Amino acid sequence: MVSTTKIKSVDFYRKIPRDLTEASLSGAGLSIVAALAMVFLFGMELSNYLAVSTNTSVIVDKSSDGDFLRIDFNVSFPSLSCEFASVDVSDVLGTSRLNLTKTIRKVPIDAHLRATGAEFHSTTGLDLINHGDEDHHENNSYAAIPLTGATFDKFSHHFPILVVNFYAPWCYWSNRLKPSWEKAAEITRQKYDPEDDGRVLLGSVDCTEEPTLCKRNHIQGYPSIRIFRKGSDLREDHGHHEHESYYGDRDTESLLKMVEELLKPIKKEDHKLPLDGISVNTASSIKKAPVSGGCRIEGYVRAKKIPGEVVISAHSGAHSFDASQMNMSHFVTHLSFGKLISERLLTDMKRLLPYLGQSHDRLNGKWFLNQGQFAANVTIEHYLQIVKTEVVSRRFGQEHSLIEEYEYTAHSNVAHSYYYPVAKFHFELSPMQVLISENPKSFSHFITNVCAIIGGVFTVAGILDSIFQNTIRLVKKVELGKNI
Repeated sequence: MVSTTKIKSVDFYRKIPRDLTEASLSGAGLSIVAALAMVFLFGMELSNYLAVSTNTSVIVDKSSDGDFLRIDFNVSFPSLSCEFASVDVSDVLGTSRLNLTKTIRKVPIDAHLRATGAEFHSTTGLDLINHGDEDHHENNSYAAIPLTGATFDKFSHHFPILVVNFYAPWCYWSNRLKPSWEKAAEITRQKYDPEDDGRVLLGSVDCTEEPTLCKRNHIQGYPSIRIFRKGSDLREDHGHHEHESYYGDRDTESLLKMVEELLKPIKKEDHKLPLDGISVNTASSIKKAPVSGGCRIEGYVRAKKIPGEVVISAHSGAHSFDASQMNMSHFVTHLSFGKLISERLLTDMKRLLPYLGQSHDRLNGKWFLNQGQFAANVTIEHYLQIVKTEVVSRRFGQEHSLIEEYEYTAHSNVAHSYYYPVAKFHFELSPMQVLISENPKSFSHFITNVCAIIGGVFTVAGILDSIFQNTIRLVKKVELGKNI
């Protein structure tokens, strides 16, 4: 059995009895300084150990989100009605998706971008409706009562139901509707005599002759059939009119059926009474029209990761538009690509922000206007070049992605067009991606440095203390020699 004495012989830290040691004031001061230096250097080493060390490289895109790219947007158009606003997506391979609605919301807004109503639901099937009877009139005038800015309010408040066709003589669809509208107006006048019955009247407004009246009622497509009810056609919030619009078939029979549906709840003897509070059950083809001339379009679309474009425009399979009166000025509230980064994730990973390019909001909060003397037929285009940035962590011997985002640069331009003005967002995704890798520091390296700090400071302090003490002794000897 090994004796205790032999074990003690391998002691690296042999002790000197306290009776043989002497404490000094200078030694105590140096010990305090050394301790503070150890704490300071330890804090710096710990901060360096916890700091994120990264390196950046450019590699071929190895996206984990598949072959499709999500595009989120929130864009406001003060002069484009939700009634006709359309979002289309296409790419260089010829894939086109028109008038997307499933993931898109449209909210009517005023000139100050404030919402003026609930979400507007697009009317579908306009390209399948019956567009009217064969032309049975040789003249070009409408048989319906022509309304002007001076007579419109008078008629709209006199008749419980006023159905108005806002048209343009040059419009193909207006001319298709004209025979049916004339015949329906004639039959309606005979059946519901304005002087005897007085419950309904069919009128028409030529928007080329009455542009102010059409603008006041937010008419952007021709023809637009609007329904005004006495007592409810009052100015509401923001000074807009409440009205309904007819989107059904445009043959004579369908128009007369619409009139019959509108008159069902109104008795002949009560037509002079106010209609406030009356609930009218009309055909499904009669719907609320937007109460303002602007639209906020928000939502997302998915596109292939190849060059393509998102186009926002006025579109209808049964209306014409006056390109010279269209204004595609817009305000971009938000535009981003890829998965949205949640606020919680950004909060938890603030250390990553310095390594991200912060260029994913190049268009956010900006106006794009077409104005001046050459403002007609102006298309606004945005060219977006997109690159993916990914931050990868290699801690604990495993590699996993912490965050992925798509950054982009944007160049915008306005151009005159021979077609209807639109707002185009061209996008092109780079086949390369920026890879930012986190390089964690070794814990053993951290411990080694801490030990080096403690041992080094202790040793240096001991050397300084020894030099100080020897200097004091030498000075005392010199002084003692002089005295002798």
